Amino acid sequence: MQTLSSPVDGHPATAPPDLAERGPARRRARAGGLFREKALFVALVLPNLALLGVFTYRPLLDNFRLSFFDWNISSPTSTFVGVANYVEWFGRDDSWLILRNTGVFTVSAVVGSMVLGLALALLLDQQLIGRGIVRSAVFAPFVIAGAAIGVAFQFIFDPRFGMVSALLTMVGLPVPDFYQDPDWALAMITITYIWKNLGYSFVIYLAALQAKPAELYEAAEIDGAGRWTTFRSVTLPMLRPTTFFLSITVMLNSLQVFDIIYVMTRGGPQGNATTTMVFQVYQETFQNFRAGYGATVATIMFLILLVITYLQVRVMDRNAR
Repeated sequence: MQTLSSPVDGHPATAPPDLAERGPARRRARAGGLFREKALFVALVLPNLALLGVFTYRPLLDNFRLSFFDWNISSPTSTFVGVANYVEWFGRDDSWLILRNTGVFTVSAVVGSMVLGLALALLLDQQLIGRGIVRSAVFAPFVIAGAAIGVAFQFIFDPRFGMVSALLTMVGLPVPDFYQDPDWALAMITITYIWKNLGYSFVIYLAALQAKPAELYEAAEIDGAGRWTTFRSVTLPMLRPTTFFLSITVMLNSLQVFDIIYVMTRGGPQGNATTTMVFQVYQETFQNFRAGYGATVATIMFLILLVITYLQVRVMDRNAR
């Protein structure tokens, strides 16, 4: 077997020292860079994980533990009752009414705010005079405190001198008593919440529309597609990730509404006509002084949210494939 020999002395040729050491040096440099990347990742992620653990997961676990106790928040001691709080919740008639209120309010708020937000985003994405002012006006209620919105809409929905009653009287329609009729009271709360949070869905959809590729619309125009066909076949599929994101965030936000309900109806009229699960947590914990039962309601609501979010992610993954 021949060996590579030096042209000068006939001995086998060897690589220069600098070339022989270049391979290990590269490996060491690569390993050092990888270590620095991992260290930077840990330095950036670890504080956030610590904050999540302290302020999110620890209270969640503590709430789950508390749901097995009977505890008056003014008392230093609590009594272990096992699953008695859960048995009581499933056996109470008002639990199903409150669950229905929560479902109706949440579905109406999510669908209403997303549909109206998309409609306004499509309208104000066009070249219109004064669209900047209109965009600001649509988004402004979102940054106003819910309590202030609730106080303002109390006067708007007043059946005697409110703006809604004046408009209904003007067109010859009967004026419902929003503060005494349970169905109209829930509708009043829902309309108020949609008006306040409409700007959030509007801004997210508007940002997605402004990032749309013009080539798709040019191709649709060349193919002779009309506005409705373009919207259905191009715009809606392009907005699918945005719609999925909004469906989760708007749902979570609507399930946590408290201030508007507290200011406008206190959960009434006629008992629990506008009481949602979040408001029931407040009532049981701070009005009835049953922190254990309030924790039970919060735990059940968390499990419901977990299942709904899981199903939404599964549907989104299936559509993505």
